[in-house]
Amino acid sequence: MKLYKIEASNFKAFFGTPEDRIERDVITIAQTPTCDAFLYLSNETYDELELLDSVPAGFDFTYCQEWGLTIDDDVVDRVILDLRKKAYPSWQDQLDDIYHNGIEGWKADTITPIKEKYPKENS
Repeated sequence: MKLYKIEASNFKAFFGTPEDRIERDVITIAQTPTCDAFLYLSNETYDELELLDSVPAGFDFTYCQEWGLTIDDDVVDRVILDLRKKAYPSWQDQLDDIYHNGIEGWKADTITPIKEKYPKENS
């Protein structure tokens, strides 16, 4: 997944207004204490956002508050793993899927799309 930064001043241009909302496939993970910049994760490429190689200083982690406020590259990897875990169906539903569609159907239709959307390594 790609790590992006957006300045609050560009928020409306990127997401639109409440009346004309632009849907984006991004996950907010952090913000500055003054809310003048935000960090997002996405598989999509957005030329209008600043693509980052690592987490910059000065951001508070907002994805999962009980994890604390420290954000770094390891936390980003943990977010991706958490998103991946939450995307999988329950084991009961997965067994039902295997019963009805076979192992190959389960892998192709259920598991592979999740693995592709939330890759384990931060990229």
